[in-house]
Amino acid sequence: MMFVVSLPINLQTHLVVGGVVLALMIIIKLLGLGGTWRLIALGLGTALVLRYVYWRTTNTIPPINQPENFIPGVLLYLAEMYSVFMLALSLFIVAKPLPSRKPPLLDDADLPTVDVFIPSYNEEPSLLADTIAAAKAMDYPQDRVKVWLLDDGGTLQKRNSDDVIAAQAAQKRHVELQKLCEDLGANYLTRERNEQAKAGNLNNGLAHSTGELVAVFDADHAPTRNFLRETVGFFRQERKLFLVQTPHFFLNPDPLERNLRTFEKMPSENEMFYGIIQRGLDKWDAAFFCGSAAVLSRAALQETNGFSGVSITEDCETAVELHSRGWSSVYVDKPLIAGLQPATFASFIGQRSRWAQGMMQILRFRFPPLKRGLSIPQRLCYMSSTLFWLFPFPRTMFLIAPLFYLFLDLQVFTASGGEFLAYTMSYVMVNLMMQNYLYGRFRWPWISELYEYIQSIHLLPAVISVMLNPRKPTFKVTAKDESVTVARLSELSSPFFIIFGVLLFAVGVTAWRLYAEPWKADVTLVVGGWNILNLIFAGCALGVVSERREWTSTRRIKVHRRCEFGDGETWLPATIEDVSVNGARLRVHGQEAERLIAEGRSGLRFKLLSSDATGTLPVVIRNHAKEGGIYVIGCQYERSEPEHHRLVADLVFANEEQWTKFQTARRRNPGVVIGTVWFLRLALFQTWRGLTYFFRQMRAPAESARS
Repeated sequence: MMFVVSLPINLQTHLVVGGVVLALMIIIKLLGLGGTWRLIALGLGTALVLRYVYWRTTNTIPPINQPENFIPGVLLYLAEMYSVFMLALSLFIVAKPLPSRKPPLLDDADLPTVDVFIPSYNEEPSLLADTIAAAKAMDYPQDRVKVWLLDDGGTLQKRNSDDVIAAQAAQKRHVELQKLCEDLGANYLTRERNEQAKAGNLNNGLAHSTGELVAVFDADHAPTRNFLRETVGFFRQERKLFLVQTPHFFLNPDPLERNLRTFEKMPSENEMFYGIIQRGLDKWDAAFFCGSAAVLSRAALQETNGFSGVSITEDCETAVELHSRGWSSVYVDKPLIAGLQPATFASFIGQRSRWAQGMMQILRFRFPPLKRGLSIPQRLCYMSSTLFWLFPFPRTMFLIAPLFYLFLDLQVFTASGGEFLAYTMSYVMVNLMMQNYLYGRFRWPWISELYEYIQSIHLLPAVISVMLNPRKPTFKVTAKDESVTVARLSELSSPFFIIFGVLLFAVGVTAWRLYAEPWKADVTLVVGGWNILNLIFAGCALGVVSERREWTSTRRIKVHRRCEFGDGETWLPATIEDVSVNGARLRVHGQEAERLIAEGRSGLRFKLLSSDATGTLPVVIRNHAKEGGIYVIGCQYERSEPEHHRLVADLVFANEEQWTKFQTARRRNPGVVIGTVWFLRLALFQTWRGLTYFFRQMRAPAESARS
């Protein structure tokens, strides 16, 4: 292949070969051929990518005696080679990922003992109550499982703080959570000092527990009833297994999904990682711990003195260390928890900054490529996982590179417009086809680029800071229960509007240069087209940072579950249509419903999924409507007893099939062409919406001043 891609062929021949390769890839895709044919298509695409790399390396770098062109030209070249290298690692990992694993079935007598850790810092008791209740309701022998709330918000250090208000809040939290755990049958545990953040909190839990296995759930990650049944059996199959990781499924959209309204139409961002990449890592025994929704071996953790705490991403760091010691991991591709994502753009960026800085710390302190004990495939897998977070550098370079030519007339890419268009367009098109082959239903065209762009603006300084001072970053808890009550621009939106303005001005410069320098029209058109592509992403990002108002405080989940609605002697047949952690919507049959609605309070009676018992949950009626002889009722739970938390957990979290159905419903592959058209329409609308928010916010202070 290297011999073929390095053959000296003319531009016309390259165009013909590129067209043939793309046509073959499209035919294989349209025919739905998998297996070896999929690998053949990826091989053909790789050949065209290598052809571009060869041409780019040997023909396009500016002369070294022109430093004003050479330096930015080399930076752009390195950015492109980074992208090619990451594509190569992706091909190695996910060209043929493992299929979903089936859990081994164990008799109750063979089940290991499990300690369930729920680390907490500043989460509300109501949120913790749902997670604890769901964990307590898991289908597992009660004498073999203990649930622990590890509270780092009520430590002795915090309760004795010099800040009296903070100390009183910590004391109040300490007492309140102790009572909550007592009511729900969980164990409350705190420690003297907040050392090593989450890793230290988990290690304190290890020191006070004895179970063979440890299950970890974030404070907002409520497990389904069969979580342990689907995971612990693997530890009986393999003695040197340290981890069984499951995907993180989220009830609410991230800021991009919420503000662009794509949550129910398009696969979520994390599905590419949990749906494909983790299965690819699992093939090479490199699936790593993601901080929650996982079960770990106590014996393995004892070998490393617990969870690693050098970096602020203790999960991946712990996995690197245990993999290097010969321990194995398993990934179960089934949503067995439901959690919450950051609701605001600022919290989203804060979370991603912590991930990026933590991965850079792992690269600095553990350096997986040369880590003794890791296999070569594991080294490559961890290289991909850590080096990925360098994307702000190339993404920034791709953004500003056209401006070097349009504003400063620098020649950072020595090629004619025809050559640039022919080689680059074939490279871009085959890259899109390969991404579609690799990720298909899990990632739509151009969405990855949009996610990287909206993160790069703020992640770039975060990554640079950790490179300059690797020990500086500290663990910061991501906000779990935020809501956007007023439509507004994010507090981090300013750079996006500035960049959009600069790129829009560059479009005007392109038009002027076409008029003033017609002899350079071919290069100007190509570079101007590149700038317009950047402008499309920048415009779409304006919609991302324009925060829509949330009309409900919690996300509703569609279900179809029989229940009874009533009070005392009167119980009417009903169907639950949707639920949230705060309330439910019902369809009630029967004339007595009108009287119950008038009273304003009633109850839901339903059979629990976690047992054969029937429970009654008191509710307050918030709204209602009549559709023929059926009443549609919106109600809010009234929780006054520990049992009510268990009933809500059973309604919302117990059944994993609802998460699988929801994921499956939005996993569609629109294809490259339709996906591109869809993205262009989305970008145009979001540009208009973002500018509308901007001018509305600009008018508000002026109107306030006049009034």
